Amino acid sequence: MINTFLMRKYPKTVRKEITEERIKVTQEEREQAQKFDAMYFDGERRFGYGGYHYHPKFFTEVVKDFIYYYALKPGQSILDVGCGKGFMLHDFKQAMPALEIAGIDISDYALSKALPEVAPYLQKACCSKLPFPDHSFDLVISIATIHNLDLQGVRASLREISRVSKGHAFIKVNGYKNLKEREQLENWNLVAQTILRESEWEELFAEVGYQRDYDFFKT
Repeated sequence: MINTFLMRKYPKTVRKEITEERIKVTQEEREQAQKFDAMYFDGERRFGYGGYHYHPKFFTEVVKDFIYYYALKPGQSILDVGCGKGFMLHDFKQAMPALEIAGIDISDYALSKALPEVAPYLQKACCSKLPFPDHSFDLVISIATIHNLDLQGVRASLREISRVSKGHAFIKVNGYKNLKEREQLENWNLVAQTILRESEWEELFAEVGYQRDYDFFKT
């Protein structure tokens, strides 16, 4: 397992004002956000993305780092676990058109709003039960997704990501070093069911045999 920083070029969000609004979110509103429907993706910012629209600033440079780090070649395959509207996969195809892409997401709403260029490659599924044979993909990526399940679901998701990967995978999840960071993560993320100390994540990786790459969201 390697703690890699492949998302370092993803634009940073100024969280202070948004977090102040999210602290006021009711339990009912939090549960609605956890349905991953229109409110979460395209509703008010305090409930989620606040309008999840494609912009090249998000993944254009990030995917270049992935391609370089994993030495991806035309004809190889990528799975995005928690693909949303397919923005990252779109930019992978822009950077290397001959890549084979696939994406899964639990949100009917996000999939219905997917970019037309990648929509045929996306399907509804949960990260805890991936609808692909063993060793299907050269690279599996999952960003801000598996921690939205409970601990049992996280374990299953890690095993599934390892199962469908030919060897390379990268995940990014919520992890904290101290109680202040934990509080900040809990105030920020309305949909995560599993928020662990970074060392606890690493113990969990070892427990389930996840030996691929990972990174943690910073508060």
